[in-house]
Amino acid sequence: MTTEKINMTQVASPAISTAAAALRRLYFARFIFATIWAGVTFTVADGLNPLAVTLLVLYPLVDVAAAIIDARSSRSAGSPTLLYVNVAVSLLAAVGLAVAGSSGIPEVLRVWGAWAVVAGLVQLIVGATRRRMGGQWPMIISGGLSMLAGGSFFAAASADNPALTNAIGYAIPGAIFFLIAAIRLGRAAKAN
Repeated sequence: MTTEKINMTQVASPAISTAAAALRRLYFARFIFATIWAGVTFTVADGLNPLAVTLLVLYPLVDVAAAIIDARSSRSAGSPTLLYVNVAVSLLAAVGLAVAGSSGIPEVLRVWGAWAVVAGLVQLIVGATRRRMGGQWPMIISGGLSMLAGGSFFAAASADNPALTNAIGYAIPGAIFFLIAAIRLGRAAKAN
């Protein structure tokens, strides 16, 4: 049994190392995108103009692409099922945001909030299942915070003067957590 366990670890290690390297690149890319997206979106989000709505729809679409890349690159390190759930949830969010964009800021915040809660839950669970890979605590924390932020977006939607900056600010801590996770995945990526 001990020999079998050692052999499984030796077989799993290259798979984990390969997945960690791919995730590290993806997390760095997500950090860069979220940072740029937040900066650009802050400048145009005084109201629900076509550019602001397009940028709001773009964010979950990038999440779709990232989840697909993640599922393909880390398949050997675990089941990609939850990542495909995230693809579906983020696609629904993009469509919901496009529709809500014509209804007003409160509706946009409600859709954004629902997406933040569900996507955060998925991120938390995926991070927890990948703990042995390393570098996942930032993703676990980020998922939990995303769920809490989603609730705050619902509350903000009911405020007297709701603002899109609430949703845009959501990207900044996410970017920081992606950067921390990418840095922490460095050891696991070099283990191969």
